[in-house]
Amino acid sequence: MALAKSESVEIFKIKEFRLFILVRLFLTLAIQMQFSTIYLQIYYEHSKEEIYLGLIGLTEAIPFIITSLFSGHVADIVHKKKIIIICTILLMTGALFLFLNSEPLISLLKNMGMTALFVIVFLFGIIRAFLGAVTNPFMSQIVPRKYYTHSATWNSTAWHTGAILGPVLAGIIYGYNNKLNASFCHATEVVFFLFALFFIWQIKNDGAPQNREKKERVFESMKLGLKFVFEKKMVLSAISLDLFAVLFGGAVALIPAFTDKVLHMGPEAYGLLRTSPAIGAIVSALIMVAYPPAKKAGIALLWSVIAFGVFTILFAISTNYWLACGMLFMTGAFDNVSVVVRHSILQLMTPDNMRGRVAAINNIFIGSSNEIGAFESGFAAKLMGLVPSIIFGGTMTILVVLGIDRINPKLKKMDINQLQ
Repeated sequence: MALAKSESVEIFKIKEFRLFILVRLFLTLAIQMQFSTIYLQIYYEHSKEEIYLGLIGLTEAIPFIITSLFSGHVADIVHKKKIIIICTILLMTGALFLFLNSEPLISLLKNMGMTALFVIVFLFGIIRAFLGAVTNPFMSQIVPRKYYTHSATWNSTAWHTGAILGPVLAGIIYGYNNKLNASFCHATEVVFFLFALFFIWQIKNDGAPQNREKKERVFESMKLGLKFVFEKKMVLSAISLDLFAVLFGGAVALIPAFTDKVLHMGPEAYGLLRTSPAIGAIVSALIMVAYPPAKKAGIALLWSVIAFGVFTILFAISTNYWLACGMLFMTGAFDNVSVVVRHSILQLMTPDNMRGRVAAINNIFIGSSNEIGAFESGFAAKLMGLVPSIIFGGTMTILVVLGIDRINPKLKKMDINQLQ
């Protein structure tokens, strides 16, 4: 155990990993603040309908899915640092556009309203496909193989820290004066993107593409990536588990409506609710730093997703603000266990020359499921009602775990140490 603790801290002796974690933090902070502000603008300024919250997710998911396989191919043949820099600049440009659209003193774009928000979300889906395909593979080139599980834990911690601070800042600033401070939210995002650019520029490792036995054509390259994932049952089971858990457990997308219609509170209460899952994930990550879910990783993966479903149901029936925060805290804590296990499996089982393509396929399974899950939640809320739709999602998550355990019983016996 002392060795695990030592290695988890020792990884920070690697300067480039420290810089990578800062990049991850500021990028996540900016992106989460951007999306939280967009959700608040659409709900409070344009329509108090849950279906529009779901449409945000669908608007991002469609271009993301279409682009992902190609982005994985590009990630394996282009320097990864260059891709991250280009994506960050484009995201910063989008934040500047939203600032101009929200600023009452500037009339250039003010009449575009909700259309401008959906346009940015659509373009972000394309950018995120490329960013998602390179981020974890780039990290794998920075740290030695023996640190992969620890790097996955700290990477998750950085992401969730940004996911905590971003919505909190958006909720506080926007809740103070929504019409005026949507513009201030987007201006703050630009600053955070600049910080991310500053730190990525200092990383000397440019994430050069690994040698490939032969140069495949685009479609052949994408086909090989798909073939690899579907032939590795452990990889397929792990990402499928997260796919359906996130797909049905998308309660986070409904938080603006839940805050308004169930808790009867305003946008200023949104921030803490939205970040409660991320706070839970941080606490979970700190526990896993000391006690990595390695030997019993399979069991940890299955039970953590079941717990995620249970606490999603308990959140749905919460009518007290602090109880709702607590239930969301627990969903984040258990969700992060599955995130760390899945990332560890992908890092350890993926060949260096296929990391971009496998990361892209993983993002199609997991990343797009967040957005499609948001649409499913919004659509289900329209059909069933807000609370029943969240209960339905949590129940389906539990049933999916039972189904995958039946299909691949070896998953529960998985030991990450044997993958080293």
